Amino acid sequence: MSSRKHYASGEPCWADLQTRDVAAAKTFYGQVFGWTFKDLPTPDGRSYAQAFVKDQLVAVIAPQNPRQEAAGTHGQWNIYISATDTEEIAEDAVHAGGTLQFGPEAVADTGVLAFIEPPGGGTTGVWQAGTHTGSHLFNEPGALAWAELLTPEPQAAVAFFQQLFRHEVTEYPQDDGGSYSTLMVNGDEVAGVVPADEGDDAGWQIYFGVADLRAAAEAAVEAGGELLVEPEDKPETGSLATIRDPQGGVLSLIQV
Repeated sequence: MSSRKHYASGEPCWADLQTRDVAAAKTFYGQVFGWTFKDLPTPDGRSYAQAFVKDQLVAVIAPQNPRQEAAGTHGQWNIYISATDTEEIAEDAVHAGGTLQFGPEAVADTGVLAFIEPPGGGTTGVWQAGTHTGSHLFNEPGALAWAELLTPEPQAAVAFFQQLFRHEVTEYPQDDGGSYSTLMVNGDEVAGVVPADEGDDAGWQIYFGVADLRAAAEAAVEAGGELLVEPEDKPETGSLATIRDPQGGVLSLIQV
């Protein structure tokens, strides 16, 4: 298990959870992943929790903002894509037919943040590293392992990310006549884009690694969560499951 110290532009580098109950989420994900935590203050007097696997930072669990709380929004996992210049990406997102939802904004000395949305939807974080480069582990148990955008406009989304991050693309035809697209950086597949089911909103499906898929799924249920997709073995993708935490945050698990 080696620490990840750098992410190239266009690679998913970080994921975090915004939730209405940080303490409850810590209990839940601690049981699923065996995470340990360090609590830190937020500027408004609340607290957030850094999550660790063997002293390696892998995620953050943060309180919802007041607007989300007032709206009764369920917990939400966010994905962040590494960028060398967040301001440039934010400007290009608008020119490429997307939407700038937030930022760019410097987060002290840790980095520069923005949220953008491609055509068809799917809020996407953009992160220009300062002192915080991203998850210290990747594709390891308890850490971010994969992310794919489910969208009603997959071709437009692929073109959008290609324009912003210069991704190469590989297409995998599906039995239903659609295509699973993978975004590539330096020849490596780093994320997926897939057609959403008819009537579904766009959004990112985020995967964290586990050493034992069935044990992790059972731990999620025992901790008060719900299995949305039962553990299943797929030759083309591996062993997968999807869970929902008690505050509504949805996360997929993949055996690594």
